[in-house]
Amino acid sequence: MTDIDMTIHQENALHIKNMVCNRCIMVVKSQLESLGLQPESVELGIAILPEKVTDKVYQTVKDALEPLGFELIDDKKSQMTELIKNAIIELVHYHDNKLKVNLSDYLASRFHRDYSTLSKFFSEATNTTIEKYLIAQKIERVKELLVYGELSLNEIADKLNYSSTAYLSSQFKNVTGLTPSHFKKMKENKRKSLDEV
Repeated sequence: MTDIDMTIHQENALHIKNMVCNRCIMVVKSQLESLGLQPESVELGIAILPEKVTDKVYQTVKDALEPLGFELIDDKKSQMTELIKNAIIELVHYHDNKLKVNLSDYLASRFHRDYSTLSKFFSEATNTTIEKYLIAQKIERVKELLVYGELSLNEIADKLNYSSTAYLSSQFKNVTGLTPSHFKKMKENKRKSLDEV
């Protein structure tokens, strides 16, 4: 059994949907602690408790997390899909320097599974491809960087491992319908939360 299989099959693991940032980790950890559960670890999409998750604990946690926008996931394919999403979010939003890796190799290595198997799980569960999900996350990251206004489009293209500024602009327009410069000039809130991507 691989590390990821062990994580998915752990009796003391809670798989949590919509955890997309460090603040989410803090909120979930705080909520678990307020319930008297002392998690061994809380990461994007998963919390490990010191003991087996009973039906009562599962329901208590579910009731506590749902009003905060989090959902517990109990089927294995959805758990794997959520782990893939979280790996991509982590890669794009928190580890720009790792974006130069080949995504299929990165995911296959991280989850100890053949990429085609991961891709099939993901597509069946989300009705989109891993590649399209990666592009959507990268575009959200570009939006974030454009709104901050600290980097030029060339610097953003380099940071997110685009082959050229023209390719970034083309992909941005295909996804948003706007050029990066037009997007930057807009005044209203233009970004999506990561769990809506």
